[in-house]
This record gives sequence, C-alpha cells and structure tokens, in this order.
Amino acid sequence: MLTAKEQLKVLTDGVVETIKVEELEQKLERSIREGRPLRVKQGFDPSAPDLHLGHAIGLRKLRQFQDLGHDVIVIIGDYTGMIGDPTERAETRPRLTHEQVRENAKTYTDQLYKICDPDRTEVQFNGDWFSRMNFADVMDLAGRYTIAQILERDDFTNRFQNQQPISIHELFYPLMQGYDSVAIKSDVELGATEQKFNCLVGRELQRAYAMEPQIVMLLPVLEGTDGVKRMSKSIGNYIGISEPPKEIYGKTMSIPDTMIARYFELAVALRGDALADVKSRLAEPGVNPRDIKRELARALVALYYDEGQAVAAEEEFDRIFAKKGLPDEIPEPSIEVPAAQDGTGGVWVVALITAAGLAGSNGEARRLIKQGGFRLDGEPVRDVDSVVVLDEPRLLQAGKRRFVRILPDNVRYHDRKV
Repeated sequence: MLTAKEQLKVLTDGVVETIKVEELEQKLERSIREGRPLRVKQGFDPSAPDLHLGHAIGLRKLRQFQDLGHDVIVIIGDYTGMIGDPTERAETRPRLTHEQVRENAKTYTDQLYKICDPDRTEVQFNGDWFSRMNFADVMDLAGRYTIAQILERDDFTNRFQNQQPISIHELFYPLMQGYDSVAIKSDVELGATEQKFNCLVGRELQRAYAMEPQIVMLLPVLEGTDGVKRMSKSIGNYIGISEPPKEIYGKTMSIPDTMIARYFELAVALRGDALADVKSRLAEPGVNPRDIKRELARALVALYYDEGQAVAAEEEFDRIFAKKGLPDEIPEPSIEVPAAQDGTGGVWVVALITAAGLAGSNGEARRLIKQGGFRLDGEPVRDVDSVVVLDEPRLLQAGKRRFVRILPDNVRYHDRKV
C-alpha cells in the first residue's frame, strides 16, 4: 500500500484545487491506520442519456481512488436533475419530469463502467432520500443555510442584480447536492471547477449535521467541440463516451486546432514527455495540425473501444470526408427542422438545407437542388422530395466552398408541415 503522501501525489495530479490538501492527507493517514477506505463521491444529473469526455475527467480520478483501495459512490441525480444545475445559467432551465430523468439514467451504469471498477462502485439515486422527505424535513434542510450564503453564488447574484427571474426551486439545487454528501457520508467530493460553490455547500451542511466535512477536489473543465463553451449535454457540443466509434472520431476531427493539445491532456490524460511531444510537434512550422488531430481521434476511440475500431473509424472518416478536399473546420449548427410526415423519422431535404442556412428559403433550396447545387455526404442531391434520416453525422455541401456538418444531437424536430 502506498503511503499517505504517495497517494496524495497521485490523487492531486491534474487537480485544479483541493480544499483542503492537509485535510486530505490526514484522511488518507487515518484510512491507512484504521484500514477504512475513503468514501469518494461524484454526482451526475441525467439531463441527457450520455456521459461525455468532460465527465470522464472526474471518472478517471474516481478510478485512481479505486486503484488505491478506496470506495466510490456515484450519485445519479434523479431529483436534482429535475431542477437542473443553475451554474452559469442566465435563466431558469426547463424542468424535466421524473420519468424523463429516470429514462435518461438507464444507460449511465454501463457508461460508468467503461472507466470505473464496478466491484468498487456504489451507484445511488438521490431520489432514494429526497422522495422520503416530508415538508418538515425540507424546512429543516432549508433552515441550515441562509439566503446570504446562497447569494454568494455569482450566478444568482448576477441574475438578481440584472432583474432576471430566479425561481425558488433553483435555490434548492446547491442544498440538494450538498445534502447528498450528508446522506452518503462522503469523505471526498469531486467536481469541475464550476461546481466549487455546490461542493462547498456539502462541506457546510456536513458541519451543520455534526459530521466531519468532506474534501473538495476541483477538476478542469473541458471545452466542447466548438472550442469555446464548456462541453455540455444541454448545449450539444459534447462527445459522448458511449457514442459509436465513427461519431467519436468524426466529432473529434471537428474541434478547432487550438484544442488539440488540451484534448490530449484532459480527454486522453496524456502527461509528461508524451504531452510535451504533442505540443512541440504542433508548434513546428510546416506541420499540418490535422495529422495530429487524427492521432487524437484514434486515441479517443481506442480508449473507449479498441485499436481495431479506431482504425475502422478512421477509414470510414477518410472514405466520407478526408478524401474529398474538405476544410479542417466545418460549422456544426444547432437547427430546428420539421419532421417528415412519411413515418421514417427523417426530414425533408429541402427543409434541412434551409434550416442549415445554405438557402434563404425552401423555394431557393428547391431551385438550387434542380441546378445541382448541393451534395449530401459527397453525393449530388437530385430529388427535391427526398427525405434524409439524421441518425449519424451528415455532411451538406453548397457549391464548392460551403460546408455544414449536421450532428444528430444538434437537431430539434417539430411537427409543422411544410
């Protein structure tokens, strides 16, 4: 068994902030002395069915704790998920029903076990304790934290000062996440840096319930495929760890070149000389970043599948995209489009072209199709009445230089007839 100091070095590697390091070392020393594994917690709200590369940063840290002999408790927020984390939100999230949240959560355990050891992973739904609370229990919880403490959170303060609505149920989110730590008696909680406030509420509530406060370990936030906003299910700029290999590969190839080294560091967990080599090659004149991005895409597919499927995904990508002289960066817009009325689950190609911004109207799209102005996945679009099924990434091309990649997660459907 590693000493407490040796474990501390492993566990704090890649962590942005630990609150507090000396307390973690003390907990590790006591764990060794008493033969009691630490209880290490991380929570996930199933607002969508996929866990993504940003989540994987925390999952890998959980696995490190497991490899050192500690126990991991993954909280699936079926109750917090109905509210939605207000972090960095300028408006109230649409509320999900409990049925929607539980449906999204069905695949979470399979995804967790791509990284975590199932034998040392305890999965709990926070509805198991919140559903048993009566209103007196809720008032007792609310009475252990003040409005002044809640308004220390910048998200709420900014919305209050800008006269933007804050629903009362949103104020309960940090209390509920914090109470999760009380319910499972966590020693350590992991979260992204944006989760600092919520995780610290857990420390304060544990004190309020006469418990030893948990350690908070804050991990870096991974930007999404747009290279700007954090990777997010609600934004749609994410790469899911359970997505098919060709989608992981294709989405990775769409990230900006400026994100290549960061993805190697945070998504592949490259360290030391290997990461330095990537950065050095990217800085060399004459090097095409696209070649290094291909290495990244292969590495990510291999990480969640295997080398054989990584090679197959690259060959598929080359067949569809790379050998057609495409630009390195192609827009991936979020679009809203009417569903086709033929029962296929697809969309009318004319409506798709218009929604993607490649034509100003359906009439213009029809006219340009008849003139041979569009290609779909490299093939000419000839039939104005054709329907496209968007169950995988599709490449739309207008003329010689305009390209748009349509990702299934970026499409919203409505039933309006065109």
